[in-house]
Amino acid sequence: MSFDESLKELQGQKTIEEDPNHISLGKLFNESFMSKHSGFKSFEEFLDKGNFQAKTHEEIKNISGELLDRHVARETDFANWKSMLDSANREYADQ
Repeated sequence: MSFDESLKELQGQKTIEEDPNHISLGKLFNESFMSKHSGFKSFEEFLDKGNFQAKTHEEIKNISGELLDRHVARETDFANWKSMLDSANREYADQ
């Protein structure tokens, strides 16, 4: 456990939402992130434009990788889904 994680835990600030596996898609791909990297204000709008139905990380994993990669490349400044997800995780961790 890093010093920062230990400090947060001692201060009572560590929550399950800080675990990348439990961050909601809405928090991970928040309005600021989506506006900066796409023409959408929400991740939900982004998914709707691609005719994707997903509310959780598990549902995202069930979408065809090729279809999602093409949608990401077309509608954002990322080349593919993995780069978009990695960037969102980094930005969320830096908050």
